Amino acid sequence: MTDRPTTGRERDERRERRRERRERERSLPPLTGRERRTRLDQPMVPRRGLLPEYDPEAFGRLSERIARFLGTGRFLVWMTVTIVVWVVWNVAAPPALRFDEYPFIFLTLVLSLQASYAAPLILLAQNRQDDRDRVNLEQDRKRNERSIADTEYLTREVAALRMGLGEVATRDWIRSELQELLKELEQRGAVEPSPDRER
Repeated sequence: MTDRPTTGRERDERRERRRERRERERSLPPLTGRERRTRLDQPMVPRRGLLPEYDPEAFGRLSERIARFLGTGRFLVWMTVTIVVWVVWNVAAPPALRFDEYPFIFLTLVLSLQASYAAPLILLAQNRQDDRDRVNLEQDRKRNERSIADTEYLTREVAALRMGLGEVATRDWIRSELQELLKELEQRGAVEPSPDRER
């Protein structure tokens, strides 16, 4: 196939065919499901996941509350009381009312289940605390950098003021210069000596 220049009529025909195709597509009912054509100029419709959705922040706050409670003396007291009551009940109660015999397998299962949930909750709370600490450290670092920059600026300004004050005529210096000038004039005889200077 040779590349020959297209004429104006051929371009017009192609444009017309494209316009007709667009009009046909607009007149068709919208496609749904698998029939829907993906378009790159429009955002995709989010799919529903199989897993339930949850708010990670709310879950994180709940895990921090649980982790804080697990680290309190109140939790240790309640857990100790529960275990003591459990053991005493299953040893001293009538055999018909015992629900966990001597090796206390059910108690072991409950405690291991509690530990298996407590460890990840504590780790999640620690991760959130680490994130907060990292943000606080970054803010402290930026604040320290600003303080250092401000201090350096003020130091330069104070040094410039000191240098400027070194060149400023003070009252004592002006007085001494005027007295020397007055002595010089008195020696030349241009001015009569003042009576208080003779004393």
